[in-house]
Amino acid sequence: MQQYRRHQPHFPAATPGGAAAAITPTSSEYKRGKRRGSYNCGRCGLPKKGHSCHIGGGDTTPTEVSGDVSVEYSLSATRPPPPRQPYSHLRRALSFDDVDNGGGGGFDPPEADDDEFFEPMAEMESDLGSGGLPASILWEVLRRLPPPGLLSAARVCKGWRETTRRLWRAAEVLRLRVPSRAQVGLVGSVLHKCPGLVSLTLRMESDVDATMLACIAFSCPNLESMEISMADNALNRITGDELGRFVADRRMLKSLKMEGCSNLGGFVLCSTSLTTLWLSDLSSLSKMVFNCPSLKEVSLEFSRQASDSTDLMSMAECLGRGCPRLQNIHIASVRLSHAVVLALTAAQLRGLRMLSLVLGSEITDASVAAIAQSYPNLELLDLSGSGISDSGIGMICNVFPDTLTRLLVALCPNITSSGIQFATAQLPLLELMDCGMAVCDPNSLDPTSEESSGRESQKTSNAKVPLIYQNLIIKHSRLKKLSLWGCSGLSALYLNCPELNDLNLNSCKNLHPERLSLQCPNLESVHASGCGESLTGAIRCQVNNRFDMVENVLLYKRLADGSKRVRVPLFLNAQLHDDDKKRRKVERRKCNVIVS
Repeated sequence: MQQYRRHQPHFPAATPGGAAAAITPTSSEYKRGKRRGSYNCGRCGLPKKGHSCHIGGGDTTPTEVSGDVSVEYSLSATRPPPPRQPYSHLRRALSFDDVDNGGGGGFDPPEADDDEFFEPMAEMESDLGSGGLPASILWEVLRRLPPPGLLSAARVCKGWRETTRRLWRAAEVLRLRVPSRAQVGLVGSVLHKCPGLVSLTLRMESDVDATMLACIAFSCPNLESMEISMADNALNRITGDELGRFVADRRMLKSLKMEGCSNLGGFVLCSTSLTTLWLSDLSSLSKMVFNCPSLKEVSLEFSRQASDSTDLMSMAECLGRGCPRLQNIHIASVRLSHAVVLALTAAQLRGLRMLSLVLGSEITDASVAAIAQSYPNLELLDLSGSGISDSGIGMICNVFPDTLTRLLVALCPNITSSGIQFATAQLPLLELMDCGMAVCDPNSLDPTSEESSGRESQKTSNAKVPLIYQNLIIKHSRLKKLSLWGCSGLSALYLNCPELNDLNLNSCKNLHPERLSLQCPNLESVHASGCGESLTGAIRCQVNNRFDMVENVLLYKRLADGSKRVRVPLFLNAQLHDDDKKRRKVERRKCNVIVS
């Protein structure tokens, strides 16, 4: 048996008693033919001809996961497994299996000289059994592949299959697109490869039902975040009872986002860990019970059909009782009314910071007064599609001057340019404002707006006088995003916003080019679809001339005594442009004018 004695080029393997170990492999190990395409040993890198290698490798441990299936790993200098293990269980340098707990891993490796330590990275570099590619490079390449690419890579060879298997096991975030002809078994086979999955995102192009939920629950015991989005031709058949059981059984689930919830019918959600809940396409719910004490963010979007019979008042009362820690509320429904707002304000959610009540045409200035009285610390307020007027804007400015940073009042036909101008003047912390379709010509509708195409225009007693266009002047030091899409009732616009970087002027077709002034040096993008060629040309001219205005500052210089500024001669102007520091001050990011 001496000819089968194990060869140890790095250090002698020692038993706990200190004697050298001899391991005799089985006969099947020597009958294996060489793999075509590689003439070197997959363990030590030596030529295979006349060579019998029994070297065991170090173990690898995944340390970090990021991206879709993106994994980083590290190798530690550990002693080889004890010789009492059979040869078939010895691990190669490219083996990503966990170390056997029974293999003597409960003690520190003995101290030894430098030449006796195992060098795992050198072993990884010498492993050319995976298509002639070092294991470390192979890992870095495969970890950047999407899930379909990993499935294909596993068919290349044994080394690639082992590496991809370890990548699947170490993945924590996974995004999958399920095609229309795929079965649940395909998704289950993929999820079964990822026992440590924490976040799952599914793009369903086929129908989804309770079988998919059962597959996810069985394959992902540690799931914390799940998102299911539906394609246009896919149907979500999950019922409210099935969803309630799934949420109740997932003790670690923190975030749940699901589209196409038209078949829920009603649900009871009980969870102590759930913090984020997004449900869309809800319709005619018979009951909505929330018992989620940790819930901080809820988004409920209902169908815009007139046949929707959901009782929103009961829903608002249940949210206040079962979710006392709510901070962000978003509800989109055509059945929103002043009574629903009163039910929300009666809940006394002390931590509420963001409130979005969209498409509620029956929400009035009285609703704004109730919101302002109950929740004075709001940072975001979205009342798009409501019936508030300039009086409601005034109440918002009086109550939230020190907290409000985002105000959205799109599709509010009772708001005029005076109200918008007053809001920007009285809200110093404002960073985002959306006034789309607020100042619009009553004789024209925006054909590009999805909201206006499927929604009947609102008529109120105090409607704006037709054919009288309005002017808008905004001067704000912190405003970063301003949306005036569909404001066809504007004829003049003057902006002095040094921090503004995004401006939306889509379908502002009655805006005169000669009455447009954009004093916004940090502007990065302007949306001007449907504005006409003359207005688009004026916008391009102004956003391009702002660079010349800044560069002209270099053409002037103060006298030595600082008395006045004089124009610098041309021969000195070239010197100034050679100054790197001043050139960096002049350079600005180019503004993009989007017309399509």
